[in-house]
Parts: sequence; C-alpha cells; structure tokens
Amino acid sequence: MTLAFPALDVRRADDRFKTDIGWLDSKHSFSFGHHYDPKNTHHGVLLVNNDDIVSPGQGFDTHAHKDMEIVTWVLHGSLVHQDSMGHNGIIYPGLAQRMSAGTGVRHSEKNDSWRADASVGKHREPVRFVQMWVLPDEPNITPGYEQLEIDHELLAGGLVPVASGMDEYADHSAIRIKNKYAAMHVARMQPGRPATTLPDSPFLHIFVASGSASLEGVGVLAEGDAVRISGGGGQQMTTEAGAEVIVWEMHASVAE
Repeated sequence: MTLAFPALDVRRADDRFKTDIGWLDSKHSFSFGHHYDPKNTHHGVLLVNNDDIVSPGQGFDTHAHKDMEIVTWVLHGSLVHQDSMGHNGIIYPGLAQRMSAGTGVRHSEKNDSWRADASVGKHREPVRFVQMWVLPDEPNITPGYEQLEIDHELLAGGLVPVASGMDEYADHSAIRIKNKYAAMHVARMQPGRPATTLPDSPFLHIFVASGSASLEGVGVLAEGDAVRISGGGGQQMTTEAGAEVIVWEMHASVAE
C-alpha cells in the first residue's frame, strides 16, 4: 500500500556502525557482525550495505556464504575475487559483480592491486567498495557468479540499472540477481545536468557513495549519508559538486 506521504528516514554517515581493525575500515548501514540493533536489520529486502576500505596487500580470507545475493561495487582501486566455483576476477570502478551464494559458496576478496605511476614507480593503494546483500526469492538455489563492465553507460549521468531481478529491467540491467522485487541503480551525477528522478517504489534505499547531492524533501546529503524511503518514490536529486549515488528500488520487504 502506497502512503499518502512517503516516509523519509535519513541516516547520516557518522551514525553508522563502525569496524576498524587496521587493515579494514568498514562502516555498516545495517546490523552486521557483532553490531546488532533489532530496529536496524534491513530496509525492504536489503540486509547489508557495507562501505569498506581495505589496505594494500590485505583482504578477506576464504569464508562461506549461503542463501544471499551479494553485489559488489568498487569506488576506488581494485579487488581480487576468487571462489569455490572456480571464478577468478578483478573488480574495479564501473564493473558490476554479483555472486549468488545459494546452497553455499566460499570465496575470498583481496586488495592485491598495484598502480603504475611513472613519477614514483609501482606502489599499492587502498581499495574502497560497497558490498550489498539482498535476500533471494528462494533458498537453496544453484550458486552463480556474474560480472560486467558498464562504465560507458554511467557517462550519461542518470540512473543506470546495475543489478536487477525485475522483469522491467531485463533488457537494461548489467547483471541479474535472484530477486524479482529488487533492482540496484547507480548514477554518476554531474553539476548542471537535469535532476535525477528516483523510481516510484514502495521501498527505496539511497546511498551517497561519493560527493554530495540534494534530495527533494531532505536537503543536502554528504558522502556516506543514506535515506530510506517507504511508501513511494519519484523524488528528485541534484548535485552542485558531483556525486555517485547508489539506489535500491524494492517492491517487497523482509517479513518482520
């Protein structure tokens, strides 16, 4: 049921749960690991929105996942992925990656990248990425993996479907997820461009990954800020300095 006036829940960057263990600086939009708040476990079908910075030469050793659609979006640097299905890949800005954990999969994620600079030679750099977890439609599906370069599509500045299980975006989304009620969009907004209009959806999660943007009904959102909208979208976003924004459009929610 669509509300007469959508509810806008603003979550500021500094209010997120934080995990800092030296090689990992992670900020969690929802309950994660030992951080638990029963009132902050999900929005729609989105359970995890982790903003991670991993130091050079470090990363997550092999670990297991089950019954989860995991989408990884790199903002800076590159991330090396290896899993028990035999997939090996490097994820970098503009490349979308999805892993369906299904009946069970083990994988590792490492910052093994290096950058060549003629003035200083080879050196390593941190990698920053956002990892998002969405519940699948059904448990115990066959695990799967997909990645695709979509950097060119983002040049237009509007919302681009990056990962989706919705039929509406079947011909447009870069990668498919096993949830027919959810779609992830990214916009690389530029000053002076037309306003970005959010999808009309019962549940929206807006995350400012970099830069700053203004959202109708809220005002200015800085890097790391998020807004959870319930009851309808259609709001407009603009930017004066540039922003990369991740938007989850969701037409269902986790059962309470």
